[in-house]
Amino acid sequence: MALYNKENRKKLKEALKLDPTKRITCSFYKYVKIPDPADFRDQLYLEWTELEVYGRVYIAGEGINAQFSVPKVRWDDFNQYLAGSKALSNVPLKIAVEDDGKSFYKLSIKTREKIVADGLADDSFDVTKTGKHLNAKEFNDATEEKSTHVVDVRNYYESEVGHFENAIIPDADSFRDVVRILPELLAGKEDDKILLYCTGGIRCEKVSAYLKHVGYSDVNQLQGGIIDYAHQVKKQGLESKFIGKNFVFDERLGERITEDIISTCHQCGAPCDTHTNCANDACHLLFIQCKECAAKYDACCTNECKTILAMPPEDQIHLRKQVNKENSRNIHRSRLRPKLKEIIEAKNREQSSQNGR
Repeated sequence: MALYNKENRKKLKEALKLDPTKRITCSFYKYVKIPDPADFRDQLYLEWTELEVYGRVYIAGEGINAQFSVPKVRWDDFNQYLAGSKALSNVPLKIAVEDDGKSFYKLSIKTREKIVADGLADDSFDVTKTGKHLNAKEFNDATEEKSTHVVDVRNYYESEVGHFENAIIPDADSFRDVVRILPELLAGKEDDKILLYCTGGIRCEKVSAYLKHVGYSDVNQLQGGIIDYAHQVKKQGLESKFIGKNFVFDERLGERITEDIISTCHQCGAPCDTHTNCANDACHLLFIQCKECAAKYDACCTNECKTILAMPPEDQIHLRKQVNKENSRNIHRSRLRPKLKEIIEAKNREQSSQNGR
């Protein structure tokens, strides 16, 4: 049996749209010693393929980080599999808050140096000495205490559509950047209460241990992250101090926590919190786009990309081969949040000027 899915991405997505199978989307992480990540990866691929699991999984010597969906009819089988796995038994599952069953279209399992790229030298501090884990009620109560700082340890495009009220939000493009700039943001607050949160809890594990290592005395983290917090708030009838959407790294790109819309369309400025990837595969920029602009630009970020999208498929393929991939990554990771509307308008004006010559 092949250990990779090499089917065409677009065909797989179309097949998923037509597939009536009910699926459950969830995630987990576990820091556990894996002596041979490559061998563990191959075995996991075979076992999860048998269970018809789709998703994205990262494996390293330090553990596993997984986001995936399981057919509802195989859910009990999957849980029995986890219970019987020496490495994965007793791992807490975070069930999606909103789920249409279309979160993943294939299974992708990769080995990495770390399960989350943080830029930290783990051998320089004790990564097991993490902060105190707080449930939803404890976290809410702690936010009301004096000298307390709520800290978002996610990327800017995640916090842009949803975050905890009055949180410190790093203007960071990657988790590595978050870790790098946090000491500066928290300078002088070493004796205050620090409340960390992220999507599912994995990023807080490293950050909390690191902050304790560099001298912060009262470090706390949200147990289970935003995902578990949303479930607890609903079940216990608590006030949600998280407002807006929780960004997720799958086809959904977000799940609604509250009805608050705290961001705007990057093209027209209308209230909107729907992330999308530019339909021009040579661009594929992640940005926020309202329904009206999606129709106007054919789901593209600029008129330039809209023009490319209208080209014959063979011309688009030829164009993509000419794209400098490193430059594309730089564009994707650039700080477009406050400037994207101006950049888009400038590109459109430039193209209009060229067309008028």
